[in-house]
Amino acid sequence: MPSGRVHDRITLWCLPLIVGVTAAVTRSPAITIIVSSAFLVGSLMLGPDLDIHSVQYTRWGPIRWIWLPYQIAIKHRSRLSHGPIIGTALRVIYLSLWLALFAAIGVEVFNWLWDAQLTWQALRTPFRGLLKKYFVEWLAVIIGLELGSISHSASDMFGSRLARRRNRKKRRRS
Repeated sequence: MPSGRVHDRITLWCLPLIVGVTAAVTRSPAITIIVSSAFLVGSLMLGPDLDIHSVQYTRWGPIRWIWLPYQIAIKHRSRLSHGPIIGTALRVIYLSLWLALFAAIGVEVFNWLWDAQLTWQALRTPFRGLLKKYFVEWLAVIIGLELGSISHSASDMFGSRLARRRNRKKRRRS
């Protein structure tokens, strides 16, 4: 299994490929930037190794504690952490729950301090509109995040297979 540094190198080596393929397929500089940026976030910050004390985990700095319940609940290298689609979806949902909690606290503090009278209905309506209006861009984010996760999981799988082959060769020589 590759180290965090190796995963980072693989991410940076894959980035030109992600940019090139996305640009060729979409012919849109904006979508290319969105997919590529989400790929970097998906690889460097929101990748499968958040289920252990890893480079990705430490990158969250002073708020990395939000990933501790995730680490307790999710077994390392399980389908729930490293599986395609489900792993990324689970991490995005988990992070979204934390963001919703922080937003709820923020709204309540804002209402309390400035008597702003913000309601969830008032906040929900524009958010839904943004989701509909920018559906393609949101889809590009999801694709980029998933590509980042896949690059990580694929390098884990390839690295594990390579290590097993080396071990078999060593045992045969012995």
